[in-house]
Amino acid sequence: MSPAKAKKKNKTVGVVGLGIMGGAFARNLVAAGWRVVGYDIDAARRKEMIKAGVEIARDAKALAAEAPIIITSLPKPAALIATAKAIGATDLPRRIVIEASTFTIDDKEKAERALRAAGHVLLDCPVSGTGSQAKTGDLVIYASGDPKAIAKVKPVLAGFSRKTYDVGKFGNGSRMKYVANLLVAINNVASAEAMVLGMKAGLDPKTIFEMISNGAGNSRVFELRAPMMVKNQYDQATMKCSVWQKDMDVIGAFAKKLKVPTPLFSATLPIYAAALKSGHANDDTAAVCAVLEAKAGVKRRKRR
Repeated sequence: MSPAKAKKKNKTVGVVGLGIMGGAFARNLVAAGWRVVGYDIDAARRKEMIKAGVEIARDAKALAAEAPIIITSLPKPAALIATAKAIGATDLPRRIVIEASTFTIDDKEKAERALRAAGHVLLDCPVSGTGSQAKTGDLVIYASGDPKAIAKVKPVLAGFSRKTYDVGKFGNGSRMKYVANLLVAINNVASAEAMVLGMKAGLDPKTIFEMISNGAGNSRVFELRAPMMVKNQYDQATMKCSVWQKDMDVIGAFAKKLKVPTPLFSATLPIYAAALKSGHANDDTAAVCAVLEAKAGVKRRKRR
């Protein structure tokens, strides 16, 4: 391999799963000067990523042949296991796979074993941040696993995030993500509850947002989700309710296994369930505001 080709290879990263998060990773990596090879089962996503400068592989196996470092951002554990098996079935030098999804640790360990048996490395690296934050690279990475591999992939992670933490042994990244997402779940519903209380009291939604975002009750979740609540518009999802339900199930099972009471987190469960039942499956999780508005009898003009 010529020096030029070797340099290009070293600046190549693969992204399997080009949805809200994976697509943002890919776009930001292209902007940061990386050659990005992507794959997704959705043809529309593939087409969109081509326009963004991403090269599309025919499958995960072909992607692995091109990229020494691979990021997976997938909606279901089965997709991760299938990807791990596909990469493991290749006769390639060691690949480092950055697993950025939110799954159970058991599911990630299954994928890790499959890749390790084939001579590859899987890192557990979930991200903290919403889809809108991912677009601007305003993400934090909770990296866990082989410390040398983490050090090697940090330049890649820097291409789509603002900070990477090495939190230790494999699985600690997910443990940290569960803690973070528990707070997100609570803060999101708390934001909606406050917005609805203010609206029912006759306050303008824009005024509520401005006052809270500049006061002691503010939070990053409020800043990100309350603007959607103000507009009463949730179709530009940064985290779909249907996908979030998977995360909620994972957190709930994790806390139950550890026998940790989660009264506030548990109180949000029926609110998110109601959002799904009322037709908000593909909307942003900020749609819990609409659920609470209905319960409170708040009437707003329908958005156009």
